[in-house]
Amino acid sequence: MNMKDTCCCMFFVLFFLCFSINNNLSEGADSITANLSLSGSQTIVSSGNTFELGFFNLGSPSRYYIGIWYKNVSQRTIVWVANRETPISNTSSAELKISEGNLVLLDSQVSFWSTSVSSTTSKSVVATLGDDGNLVLRDGSKPTSTERFWQSFDNPTDTFLPGGKLAYDKRTNEKQILTSWKNSEDPSLGPFSLELNPNESQYVITRSRSRKYWTSGAWNGHIFSLVPEMRLNYIFNFSYVDNVNETYFTYSLYNSTIISKLVMDVSGQIKQISWSEQTKEWNLFWSQPRQQCEVYAYCGEFGICNQNSLPFCSCLPGFKPKSEYHWNLTDFSDVRSAGECESICLNICSCTAYSYNGNECLVWNVELLGLQQLSEDDGTGRTIYIRLAASAPQFLSTKKNKGVPVGAIVGSVAVVTVLLAIVGVVIRRRRRHILGTAKAVMRSSVAYLEFGRDNKNDTGVPFCSWKSILAATENFSDVHKIGRGGFGPVYKVLL
Repeated sequence: MNMKDTCCCMFFVLFFLCFSINNNLSEGADSITANLSLSGSQTIVSSGNTFELGFFNLGSPSRYYIGIWYKNVSQRTIVWVANRETPISNTSSAELKISEGNLVLLDSQVSFWSTSVSSTTSKSVVATLGDDGNLVLRDGSKPTSTERFWQSFDNPTDTFLPGGKLAYDKRTNEKQILTSWKNSEDPSLGPFSLELNPNESQYVITRSRSRKYWTSGAWNGHIFSLVPEMRLNYIFNFSYVDNVNETYFTYSLYNSTIISKLVMDVSGQIKQISWSEQTKEWNLFWSQPRQQCEVYAYCGEFGICNQNSLPFCSCLPGFKPKSEYHWNLTDFSDVRSAGECESICLNICSCTAYSYNGNECLVWNVELLGLQQLSEDDGTGRTIYIRLAASAPQFLSTKKNKGVPVGAIVGSVAVVTVLLAIVGVVIRRRRRHILGTAKAVMRSSVAYLEFGRDNKNDTGVPFCSWKSILAATENFSDVHKIGRGGFGPVYKVLL
């Protein structure tokens, strides 16, 4: 072989080695070190070839994230996301590296995510991916040390892997919380969360970290009381620990070759699922709540959940999804009579709906959430009345849908107007009659006092003029007043 051929062979060997190292750090690499970063399509793989870490993209346009997924599962399944709230637009200028004792995601030298550990002093910090799917930040100079500066198991996203734990730290009051993805194409924080209620030794699922709609029941020493599926079985070994420092729930697999996980799903249900290599799909072991429509506000505002139909969600008449795209991604983002209940709603400008069941009036003045379509023979439901504009076409298209005919409304207004006019005329005439009578009485009184001035129609009774009476009583002074009779004050005078 001549020198030229030798140079060509060396060139291709070096090129192949550089290409392999540059595009796949996973060959023998399970760690990111100060001298070995991760970018582009590069990945690291756990020593047992179980989990892989690298960049992945979702959505359109693409958004890129750092995540962990199963290495040998043909259907890529993400179990942890680093920058779930801060995706990057491309990977050409992005890099995951060790910087100042932390694992940091940079894009054009701008930090998008970091482990944010302030207590690391070692200059030989490494990030290692374990076969349990846990990414650990540790001191690389002490490979046998169990000290961990940071780990992904303490910062879960939506997935709870075997060996991990959902804990409550009694010293710091911190919790490990599982939070669903926003939808199947967006790993950012969704509305549903699973967390421990340490005061009652049980787990709860909440919507928006406020509205609780499911509880596991208390731990009875073997299982959570309201999750009978956890009874002793040949697959899972569940444990609940409560000590001075912390309270936590964990589980392991009797058979380490089984691939299984517990996930806070976008459906609002907690699901235990296992991978079947034969069918190449995930099989459901158990889920809670069992019924999809038991998930609070699963279908969003003004949506109805029907357990007997697929898809489960539909809109009320007169409404449509805000976004067909997100709808398809399952992102569904308190009277005495019915009349009084209706009046309460009509007198509240913000009221959107009301319901009355004979002893309780419910009025909604916020988003109308948590509706379920029940079968006709189901007696557990109640009728809800939605407040809409009178011109809503969905309610005017047929005679049956017209709640109140327009003619009836106009006629009612006309009748009320005529009645008010008649009442007004009667009141006005009565006032005139009363005023006229008063004036007549006054005139007759004066005439009576003046009567007999000409000695006409003399009846033998002496008459006095008005002026003489005023003079005699000194303008009706109290000095001359001797009492009061049925027609007024009585005065005594000498004429």
